[in-house]
Amino acid sequence: MTDEHPVIFIIDDDPSVRATLAEVLRSADLTVQTFRSAQDFLGSEVPDAPACLVLDVPRSGQSGPDLQRTLAESGIELPIIFIGRHGDVQMSVQAMKAGAVDFLAKPFRDQDLLDAVHEGIERDRARRKLAVKAAELHKRYRSLTERERGILALVVLGHPNNEIAAKLALAEPTVKAHRRQIMHKMSARSLPELVRMAGRLRGAPD
Repeated sequence: MTDEHPVIFIIDDDPSVRATLAEVLRSADLTVQTFRSAQDFLGSEVPDAPACLVLDVPRSGQSGPDLQRTLAESGIELPIIFIGRHGDVQMSVQAMKAGAVDFLAKPFRDQDLLDAVHEGIERDRARRKLAVKAAELHKRYRSLTERERGILALVVLGHPNNEIAAKLALAEPTVKAHRRQIMHKMSARSLPELVRMAGRLRGAPD
């Protein structure tokens, strides 16, 4: 992962609106890419940098929440700032419930847009940091042997060495040796830390 200059993606089917929004954001020294539709955005190559989406709700076609769902299903986890009309109250509520950063009703102040964008960027920075930590944790877990994974599962359930040995038909010293190796491979400094790691791994693929 790199930490390049943040990028703001604008999706709007009106060229003049795209240009106006881009001008506001570029005036704050932000890098901007514009797209006519969500489909155009999905077909583009997204840079590896902190980012957020500014999405104008179209008057026809997919609703804001529908577009939000489409992006999520395509693996796009970027924070979204919706722009809509004053009458889009229900849509704004749905968008915020689904995790949108903000819903800006037209007309809005330039500063409102900039504030929402900066919040979106910070959210994405935090998401990216968590993703790096999760990937590293999964990498450590994959370094465990099948036997070590089985012992880890029993350790985090609170089973002592003698019970683990009996369940797996192993000698207790062998279980102790495996536990030391598990702690080393997982870079866990204590049993509580190992348990917390296992909790974060729950449901993760091997």
